[in-house]
Amino acid sequence: MRLPKRDVVEDFVLIGGLVGVQFVYAGNAVVLSFLMSLGLNPLSLVVYSAFSTFLVLTPLSFIFERSKWPSRISFKLWIQLILISFSGVTLFQSLFLMGIKRTSPAIASAMPNLAPGLIFVIACTFRLEKVNLSCMYNQVKIVGTLLCVVGAVMMSLLHSTPAKSLKLSEAIFNEEKIIGCLYLLAAVFVLSSNVVLQATTLGDFPAPISLCAITSIIGVFLTMIVELLQNHRFDTGWPNLRLRDIVLYSLMGGTVSGLCVSFSGWAMKKKGPVLVSMFNPIGTVISVILSVLTLGESISIGSLCGMCLMFTGLYFVLWAKGKEGFAMAEPENDVDKPLLG
Repeated sequence: MRLPKRDVVEDFVLIGGLVGVQFVYAGNAVVLSFLMSLGLNPLSLVVYSAFSTFLVLTPLSFIFERSKWPSRISFKLWIQLILISFSGVTLFQSLFLMGIKRTSPAIASAMPNLAPGLIFVIACTFRLEKVNLSCMYNQVKIVGTLLCVVGAVMMSLLHSTPAKSLKLSEAIFNEEKIIGCLYLLAAVFVLSSNVVLQATTLGDFPAPISLCAITSIIGVFLTMIVELLQNHRFDTGWPNLRLRDIVLYSLMGGTVSGLCVSFSGWAMKKKGPVLVSMFNPIGTVISVILSVLTLGESISIGSLCGMCLMFTGLYFVLWAKGKEGFAMAEPENDVDKPLLG
């Protein structure tokens, strides 16, 4: 049976767009690494990117989601918004940027592939998801999560190191790289917790673009407070970077980030989160290529093996989630269903 032409075009646009989103995310990781190498503070980068995301998403939320806004914001919803802002904007992005600074864009873009497994663990811990150890799909998810963790540990310990290291222990246990990987692992844990919190919040506030815009602007103020408490001043990046360059990057980053978030949301609505998540490893591969070509970095064989293990674990989890969702969608009892028609 041939698909209608419109469906074929839509699928082509969807797949091409998801690949494009991964190109953007990989390129953004390389640009962030470059900006921090020039001396720009990670917290300042968080402020610039979050504020530009707010500027881009606010008009979209007015156009597409104004009818979905709640008539009043309860105290519980305010607490949820502040928690999402602090964890998703201030804490996650700060940890992620500090991890990039100490490792590489390639390693940083690989670590978020741990998220599906961690989300499964967190959801089970808070009893948001039931675990039946006799169910094959749950067994596959547990195995996939373990593979992701083992892959992350391998990638952290066997990260590329300078060629001048003479001792084997120095070549394997590079303290700076391991600390960077711990920052990234912490960032992914925060991100996974934030996804679970967002899922519960969307029940009271069913407007994802508006939620992203609101948490972005709250996150700007929270991050500025953290930076002022930590450094007793706000680092604008000048004179390391010209003001024009900072404004251009912020606007470009906010526009691209807003478009990517919106497109990914549309893709999830059309095809579900499993298909969207399956494209994440592409971003890592692109980031490795860009890091080698633009920053002159190298990736060790051990790190590549760790990435492969992590990707294998990711697809185990995604396969099990997809099959489990399909099985739940099927009727539980077909006794009364006629054999024909």
